[in-house]
Amino acid sequence: MFRGERPLEPSGPGGFSLPGVAIDVALSASPPRGDIMVEVGDGPKPAKANKSGRVSAGILLWRRKGTQIEVLLGHNGGPFFARKDAGHWTVLKGEVESGEDLVEVARREFAEETGHRPPDGPLIELGQIRQRSGKLVLAWALEGDLDPDTAVSNTYELEWPPRSGRIQTFPEIDRVAWFELPQARTMIKAAQAPFLDRLEAALRG
Repeated sequence: MFRGERPLEPSGPGGFSLPGVAIDVALSASPPRGDIMVEVGDGPKPAKANKSGRVSAGILLWRRKGTQIEVLLGHNGGPFFARKDAGHWTVLKGEVESGEDLVEVARREFAEETGHRPPDGPLIELGQIRQRSGKLVLAWALEGDLDPDTAVSNTYELEWPPRSGRIQTFPEIDRVAWFELPQARTMIKAAQAPFLDRLEAALRG
């Protein structure tokens, strides 16, 4: 567990869950000390959307490329993120419903946003961060490989342009890419940067 984090209730080997309202309320309290904030929330909503009380879980896929460590990040799809690049990439993740196993959700969301099942293998727990939107994000690192050209994301519908009456379909993630850790730190949302630091520390340890 990382400093400032609250424990989550175990639901079995390698898994955690949100068993009820009491846990949900605890997780949606004031951000833990030491968390980093960002200006933009994730998902197809305006930047000031309040996501307090919402929890996401995700997988940070990593691989060795020569002497370097690379991580796979995703870029949110849709009109709100079309012209945003550095500082707007994300761990592949999705929202957790109360009572769901966090690791199972992380694996499911990775598959939905890439079209590929995550590989089997030991998970590195990366802890949690809270974004300025209020959303709590938990992540696990997993070693593996994936060709970004073969990635296909699930989609969502949105009225666009606003008040036009026209419903368009957008991918949740419009592209994924591999980044060496130094570049990944400039591309990932600022609040999620601690995940990269924790991965690096775990691999060096």
